[in-house]
Amino acid sequence: MHGVVIVGAAGRMGRRLVANIMDSGKFFLAGAVEVEGSPFVGQDAGILAGCGEAGVKITASLEEALANGAEAVIDFATGNVVDAARMAVAANCAMVIGTTALTADDRAALKRLSVENGGRIVAANNMSVGVNLLFKLVQQAAAFLGIDYNVEIVEMHHNKKLDAPSGTAVRLGEVVCQARQWDYETAVKNGRSGMVGKRPACEIGMHALRGGDVVGDHTVIFSAEGERLELSHRASSRDMFARGALLAVEYLLDAPAGLYDMQDVLNLK
Repeated sequence: MHGVVIVGAAGRMGRRLVANIMDSGKFFLAGAVEVEGSPFVGQDAGILAGCGEAGVKITASLEEALANGAEAVIDFATGNVVDAARMAVAANCAMVIGTTALTADDRAALKRLSVENGGRIVAANNMSVGVNLLFKLVQQAAAFLGIDYNVEIVEMHHNKKLDAPSGTAVRLGEVVCQARQWDYETAVKNGRSGMVGKRPACEIGMHALRGGDVVGDHTVIFSAEGERLELSHRASSRDMFARGALLAVEYLLDAPAGLYDMQDVLNLK
């Protein structure tokens, strides 16, 4: 059994991570962390997740949580993931990051942690096995179909999601740009309004929808004269992300130092 610490344990994703760990048979909950001042600090993480007493109280100190036999940290929260990764690496723990809003500076810092400090890190916009297969299929379609096929990306999430477009939608756009050797900043058009004129061939339309309790829907549309190909993934439960995160933990337990993504974990590269 391998000890895992969850950062953001009281959030929607954090609670599902706790539940999946307790149900896994391979892992145990070594710690649960929330921000200072959270009303959930001091509560049993398992009871809060609705899966019975875990014997692990939520704390505001990652350092404290790491002291209870942890081998890995999973962080889907929106706090400072780089600081959390530094603490995890210093404690010789693997680090799995599912936060969607990582900046280029964040990724550079994580890379330095892997190179200079021996960190074992997986950082991915989406931990789902299905979504990561979608990345691969979109890459193949974008390269095979060519410029005659216009590309539009549509994503929908719940009404509490803070960022738009989603990190997964951005990654899908990056995959298309890499396949077609386009510049993402130049190619992507976030929504359309007014008299926008004829659609350029080298453009990706990006559309973010928000409403209700949608976990996450993503569709990439390739349209040409006379036909249209749509590649879609729809998430109905956050458990798919939790299961992917635990696959990433398993991968890192035996991996050399490095900054990885889910394509590495799933051997899709």
